[in-house]
Amino acid sequence: MSLFRDDGIVLRTQKLGEADRIITLLTRGHGRVRAVARGVRRTKSKFGARLEPFSHVDVQFFARGSELIGRGLPLCTQTETIAPYGQGIVADYARYTAGTAMLETAERFTDHEGEPNVQQYLLLVGGLRTLAAGAHAPGLVLDAFLLRSLAMGGYAPSFDDCAKCGLHGPNRFFSVASGGVVCGDCRVPGSVVPSPEALRLLGALLTGDWETADASEARHAREGTGLVSAYLHWHMERGLRSLRYVDRSPASPASPGAPASSGAPVAPASQAVRRPETEGPGGGEEPSRQS
Repeated sequence: MSLFRDDGIVLRTQKLGEADRIITLLTRGHGRVRAVARGVRRTKSKFGARLEPFSHVDVQFFARGSELIGRGLPLCTQTETIAPYGQGIVADYARYTAGTAMLETAERFTDHEGEPNVQQYLLLVGGLRTLAAGAHAPGLVLDAFLLRSLAMGGYAPSFDDCAKCGLHGPNRFFSVASGGVVCGDCRVPGSVVPSPEALRLLGALLTGDWETADASEARHAREGTGLVSAYLHWHMERGLRSLRYVDRSPASPASPGAPASSGAPVAPASQAVRRPETEGPGGGEEPSRQS
């Protein structure tokens, strides 16, 4: 029997019995962890309020063996809030749907429990912090997070130099199968010709150039979203279920206390790029702890 302590982001929860929950977290030191939180569904439980999706928490686990992952699910025995990102996310529909897609993405890119993935953890922390702050459009924050997650997974797209021969850009054609933009000589069937502004926007999101990203027009953001969605679906075995509900209606970034957006969910524009039939965020620094 051992005690473990780690920082983590709550990815999702599911009911267990009449009063308990299974909590899935992405932690700094142990990667993805599933643990049981006893009694958190009782109305008087203050413990449960800290273990909601989007919460950044410091958690103490009790494990039956010498390792956190192994003999059954560990127990969450103590939790302290580091940052309640959910407060700035769930109040706005666009931010909430974008944040939900970010949580699902982070879980999908950490397939195996107990394997640390510090880069993905820090990317998620920074992404949720940026999303909750409301300084940038939620759709742009989500696309930046998706592009950087793909890059960390070894699928970094090219938006300037040719992805196949390396010819210096700008290049006109885009192919998800080839890994991004390609030159005329490397063009393959199914390639499309995005606007230069959309490619410039995606390059800015990948590198964190928010001045360029925030200045982009809505039509170029929509075009870029279609390319990101198609590229993501190409490289993942299964598409993200939450992407179809993301609200990408044009709206100015708002403060975390602003009323929820009323836009209806829209499907990602993955139709913008043809493909064979087969479906950041801020920096890595962590905020100071809050009691």
